[in-house]
Amino acid sequence: MKHHTFKVIDAHTAGEPLRVIVSGLPEIGGRSILEKRRILSTRFDWIRTALMWEPRGHADMYGCIVTEKATPDGDHGILFLHNEGYSTMCGHGIIGVVKVLIEEGLTDRGGDGNERILKLDTPAGRVTATARMDEDRVDSVAFENVVSFVDELDCTVDVPGLGEVRYDLAFGGAYYAFCQAADFDLPLNPDGFRQSIDLGTRIKQAIMKKGPIHHPVSEDLGFLYGTIFVGEPGNPAHHSRNICVFADGEVDRSPTGTGVSARIALHHARGEIGLSETIVIESILGTTFEVEAVREASLCDQNGVIPRVTGKAFITGKAEFQIDPLDPLGHGFILR
Repeated sequence: MKHHTFKVIDAHTAGEPLRVIVSGLPEIGGRSILEKRRILSTRFDWIRTALMWEPRGHADMYGCIVTEKATPDGDHGILFLHNEGYSTMCGHGIIGVVKVLIEEGLTDRGGDGNERILKLDTPAGRVTATARMDEDRVDSVAFENVVSFVDELDCTVDVPGLGEVRYDLAFGGAYYAFCQAADFDLPLNPDGFRQSIDLGTRIKQAIMKKGPIHHPVSEDLGFLYGTIFVGEPGNPAHHSRNICVFADGEVDRSPTGTGVSARIALHHARGEIGLSETIVIESILGTTFEVEAVREASLCDQNGVIPRVTGKAFITGKAEFQIDPLDPLGHGFILR
């Protein structure tokens, strides 16, 4: 019986892993990226579990698949994978996959020169990424995200064992609940890793029980992806620090590209940050993304902004994985 073989290129963006699957994929089909996402989740989920979970991955692994474009002027489609399922957008993933596509010669798009621009179709919509080149090396990647907006401000939810918890709800390609770390005496560094998972998961579950979230365009985008705790930065020259707990208790090592997009929408809505004002947000590791609100925009009846997020990624390795059809654990397993 023949083994199934996948080739991947691994990278990290500000510490958060990204496994780009470059060969071994079946024909996914589907006209839109959201349709491709549904097909992947219903017919080919074994690919996600085999390459994200153990023994080839781990509970906090993250990945992506590059597909054909879904719009006439697009360059590529992108699908995102994690321990629980399929993201609707991923900022660290955009930065990482652009690094891989260009440096590994996997795209003939984007032009040449000191800047290369890729128009990427994601489940949440069009994302335009600009790679800033240093000769043949991608030094950094900036992307203009989908319309990011505030859904609710100054909300409360009763969380078992915690009582009444304050949060804001905002969308930056995915929905996040934003809480203040000081409300929980949560350290925003690796010492708070386990506590953040416990708190973030409990808060997320409580908010989900309040009722559904309604995205203005697609019900596929209307779900709470994670909880983000916000507090003081480690470096006083920076604006603030995030810890993001998403999917099934997964902790983002980066500042979270979609998370800082939603945060800039929050700050703009509160009148705290103006257009074209760049702030630097740290991760649990102290790594950083720059983010600014480029312009105001709306999505149906939701007023928001177009964020621009900038960060750096690094390629860490290449691998060929095999799935033995006789291996009872070939499609992966996960322990937390």
